[in-house]
Amino acid sequence: MTAHHFDLVVLGGGSAGYAAALRAAELGRSVALVEKDKLGGTCLHRGCIPTKAILHAAEVADNVREAAAVGVRATFDGIDAHAVTTFREGIVAKKYKGLQGLVAARGITVVAGEGRLVVDADGPAVVVGDDSYRGTDVLLATGSSTRTLPGIELGGRILSSEEALALREVPASVVVLGGGVIGVEFASAWRSMGADVTVVEGLDHLVPAEDVASSKALERAFRKRGITARLGSRFASVSQSDTAVTLVLDDGSELIADYLLVAVGRGPVTAQMGFEDAGVALERGFVVVDERLHTSVAHVWAAGDIVPGLQLAHRGFQQGVFVAEEIAGLNPIVVPEHTIPRVVYSHPEVASVGVTEAAARETHGDAVVAYEYNLAGNGRSEIIGTGGIVKVVRIADGPVVGVHLVGDRVGELITEGQLAVGWEAHPEDIAPYLHAHPTQSEALGEAFLALAGKPLHAV
Repeated sequence: MTAHHFDLVVLGGGSAGYAAALRAAELGRSVALVEKDKLGGTCLHRGCIPTKAILHAAEVADNVREAAAVGVRATFDGIDAHAVTTFREGIVAKKYKGLQGLVAARGITVVAGEGRLVVDADGPAVVVGDDSYRGTDVLLATGSSTRTLPGIELGGRILSSEEALALREVPASVVVLGGGVIGVEFASAWRSMGADVTVVEGLDHLVPAEDVASSKALERAFRKRGITARLGSRFASVSQSDTAVTLVLDDGSELIADYLLVAVGRGPVTAQMGFEDAGVALERGFVVVDERLHTSVAHVWAAGDIVPGLQLAHRGFQQGVFVAEEIAGLNPIVVPEHTIPRVVYSHPEVASVGVTEAAARETHGDAVVAYEYNLAGNGRSEIIGTGGIVKVVRIADGPVVGVHLVGDRVGELITEGQLAVGWEAHPEDIAPYLHAHPTQSEALGEAFLALAGKPLHAV
């Protein structure tokens, strides 16, 4: 076996892995990056970027349909699915080429192949075929894969999100099993493109991890758009023919559609990777780490979707950078999970940071104050034709602990909420700062003003 030696060996070239490799190389370390597929991982090739490209095409379709309402003459002639695919693939290809160039420019050695972790007397290494890539440190960043449910076999007309991306048609009808982020985004895009969509969610609300006010606002918007939500419903069985899928729910009702999208979450890719054999502790398939992302094995770290918590690309970026800086002795600041912003890119968008009102009350009881501002009072939101809410949660006479937004484009506002929550700002601290008029950010400003006891446009 041929041995190669590096300061850092990264197993996995997705968001966490390539971010760690880039930062480590920037800090003067020699780096090998092992990836069995393509640099960029799920986010770039089968997740964040391609789905948001499709959602943008869906937004344009909605804008064309509604153009007459603002005095623009336009005709909507339907969706060219092939052209949408070409647009999506072009975006991904451009970002992929840029990432390849960036990695090459940093002098990172990219190893194509499936790696396996080994740990011996000489320390950790990643074995790829007949080659061993030994690192002073090794980062595990193998990402996540689509989950399904017992009794549901993917294939044919039963799709995962990756297979849904690969469709070369706009379905006439779709059932989406799962009302979380992935399910809601696909439901939104398909509806904008003309499909009849039903979302089946086992819990009582769509995007059930969000504040209930956000969930209800999204549900109202989806009803208005003609998206059916079967909440508190679980599947009993599923079958398919050459032309349709039939989903039977636990109440005996049947839903028949062209396709079924199974969107019940993603699981960590840790099996068959040699982790446990090397002594790395796992729990429910996730890698157990301390607050500084160190595993149970010396000089072996983990980041991204294989670490318990939010499965978000930007969390993976941050953790990858954190590990590179920790190895370099820079003592980076631990970013608390609750300060990581979350965005659902549906129509309307749902964005949040911090804790929900219910979670805050579990900890602080009646010392929690929440204020909700309706976007109907915001001029910019009225102009662009979106409804929604801004909700801010604070501790009485204390800091802002949660910011929750629903409305088109509100994902662009959540960074201000992140700063407020992350810096434990009091609404009184924020109230003096102006928001440009007319912008949607004024709605967030109104909520801060109200919680500071001096509302301007609210009663």
